[in-house]
Amino acid sequence: MNKTFMPRFKDMDQLFEHQLKGLKWTIAHVYKGSVFYKKQFKEAGVTPGDIKSLDDLSRLPFTTGNDLKEGYPLPLLCVPQKDVVRIHASSGTTGKRKVLAYTAKDLDVWFDMFARCYEMAGLTREDRVQIAVGYGIWTAGMGFQLGCERLGAMAIPVGPGNIDMQCQFLVDMQSTVFCCTASMALLMAEEVNKRGIKEKINLKKIILGSERCSLAMQTKIKDLLGLEDMFDITGMTELYGPGTGLDCPMHEGIHYWADRYILEILNPDTLEPVEKGEIGEMVITTLCKEAAPLIRYRTRDLTRKINTQCSCGNILPMHDKIMGRSDDMIILRGVNIYPGQIDEVLSSIPEVGSEYQLHLERKDDGKEYMTIKAEIRQGPDLTNMEEIKAKIKKTVKSKIMVSCDADICVYGELPRFAGKTRRIFDNRS
Repeated sequence: MNKTFMPRFKDMDQLFEHQLKGLKWTIAHVYKGSVFYKKQFKEAGVTPGDIKSLDDLSRLPFTTGNDLKEGYPLPLLCVPQKDVVRIHASSGTTGKRKVLAYTAKDLDVWFDMFARCYEMAGLTREDRVQIAVGYGIWTAGMGFQLGCERLGAMAIPVGPGNIDMQCQFLVDMQSTVFCCTASMALLMAEEVNKRGIKEKINLKKIILGSERCSLAMQTKIKDLLGLEDMFDITGMTELYGPGTGLDCPMHEGIHYWADRYILEILNPDTLEPVEKGEIGEMVITTLCKEAAPLIRYRTRDLTRKINTQCSCGNILPMHDKIMGRSDDMIILRGVNIYPGQIDEVLSSIPEVGSEYQLHLERKDDGKEYMTIKAEIRQGPDLTNMEEIKAKIKKTVKSKIMVSCDADICVYGELPRFAGKTRRIFDNRS
């Protein structure tokens, strides 16, 4: 019988019992091993003995990205340096990077979680997984590759970009799974069709990470490549790396690995829990991380918890797709706008394609203006440009409660990228 990487809890009570045990261990571990955490806990007036239930989590202090940067080069370290077998770092481009240390057990836990993602997506040892994400100090390449090898499938580590090689291996190696950013997936889907090799490849599934993918973009990629399915994988360097959650084939939400970390959804301004189903900031507490555990780490990522069990039958809880980051939130004329909201609005308009840009400016009258520059969908010529513009403006006004202007581009006019696509251009300053 094939090994399963999925945890086996008979009910949520058993999962909560497991979480409490992991929380108690983590608090004792950081209190003993980290000067930083011990100081934080003393200032908050909390000791390991005070943690008696999951409700006591709210008594613990928060950790932020700045704490990681200020603790450079090995922040939050809770084990002797001789026990650190690897480091990875965030892809930040300003100031000191957030560097995270790993013990051998940390890597084992990470690769098991990643193999769990592949398993949930229906991959087997027969699959050939072409990995088109960054390698090196970043967590992406290592995570996708070693998780694949942990599952037992064939890894084809091409790395990012290099479209000629990507296409060659899709044909020659008959890759069945492609792992990349959403931008890279769209670029590859269009390139496969442009080169006329769609009938020569054997691609069944794509696993997307690192950036949000709108429904319109997913539909476009799936149609161009004739895929069976696409999946959204989550993760961040601070929390091991990619592989900390995935949407199953039912696509009702992201199953997150609640046996490895506790997820709180808090109001980013008040740091209090949001109402059920409301959008808030993801706050993470790890349950078995040895080298650099996270205690109520403010990720800045915005999502909502899904409060129903998935129809796939797996009891592990779910959150929605990432709507954006709290520090990426746009405030326009007093209205908070999340990038994910723009995705949803444009995906609801059939004539609009998957690519768009958001331009913000302050004009001579002192007022702020937003213009959405959007491509039309591929297919028959669409001549009713004014009608499409009007539909975008009306839908944005009704769903986001802010006025905007719209510019319509022909299909393929906006740039494509192998990495993340820049969509927001804020020229108000």
